[in-house]
Amino acid sequence: MTPDLASFPAGTLICGVGAAGSGKSTLFSAMPDSSVVCLDELRLLLADDAGNQRVTPQAVRMQNLILRTRMELGLTTGVDSTNVEERVRASVLKPALSHGRRAVAVVFLTPLETCLARNALRPANTRVPDDRVIWQHRQTPRSAARLRREGFADVYFVGAADTAPGRRG
Repeated sequence: MTPDLASFPAGTLICGVGAAGSGKSTLFSAMPDSSVVCLDELRLLLADDAGNQRVTPQAVRMQNLILRTRMELGLTTGVDSTNVEERVRASVLKPALSHGRRAVAVVFLTPLETCLARNALRPANTRVPDDRVIWQHRQTPRSAARLRREGFADVYFVGAADTAPGRRG
């Protein structure tokens, strides 16, 4: 079940977790643009190219500054990136926890074939190599098992698990 992003209390950090092409950007499109942090958008701002991986370290620093500031101000914020690695999630989660904000994860269990097909439709500069999408897809369920221990208050599932309860609280 897809969560209603507007139903979360003010100041909530909403962290998407899933492979490229799994539907994270579509979900976050329901939020105001100013409420969503996306590395592609930050790379675009920095280098006029959303796919320019050379500026990813700078984009991550910008992302972290934005997250710290928005959590300090108590503004609900979505993080639209794969977040399938624990170390990446830890840096995303830290500002929320340090400011006493609620953090929720939305895990996308979209079938691999769907992720690959959607990814293939992306512009060449933002297309993720298939082997990387496959790796991200494998990491997603592994990540889901750890999210509560990492500090996420709730975990929601979107995609193949929609027949199961949408929230694991």
